[in-house]
Amino acid sequence: MPTDLTYLALTAILSATLWIPYIACQVMTNGFLEPPNYNDPEPRPVPLWGKRANRAHINAVETFAPFAALVIVAHLAGKGNAVVFWAECFFWLRVAHAVIYWIGIPYLRTIIFTLGFVTEVGIFWELIK
Repeated sequence: MPTDLTYLALTAILSATLWIPYIACQVMTNGFLEPPNYNDPEPRPVPLWGKRANRAHINAVETFAPFAALVIVAHLAGKGNAVVFWAECFFWLRVAHAVIYWIGIPYLRTIIFTLGFVTEVGIFWELIK
C-alpha cells in the first residue's frame, strides 16, 4: 500500500479506537450500562480524565474528515508521494494530541492541534501548486 494511504489508514484506526479510554473510564467509574441508561442519553459522571478522553475522541473524529479527503484527493491526483511527509506528521500529531489531551497539559494541546491543521494546509498546498 502506498505510504500516503498507509498513514490515512493508521489515522482512521486511531480515530476509530479513541473511544475505548472513555468507555473504560465509564465502566470503572459507574459500572456497566443498565437498561435505564439506554433510555436516558445524559452521560453519567466521570472523572476529568474521562471527560478529556471523550473530547479527544470527538476531536479526532472531527479532524479526520478533512484530512482523509485531502489525502484521497492528493492520491487520486497522483501527488501521493508529495504528501507523505504531511500525512505522517498529521498521524503522529494526532497521537500526541490524544495523549496530551488525556493527561491535561494546557496550551500544548492547542499547539499540537494547530500543527495538525498546518499539516492539512501543507497537503492542500501540494494539491494546488
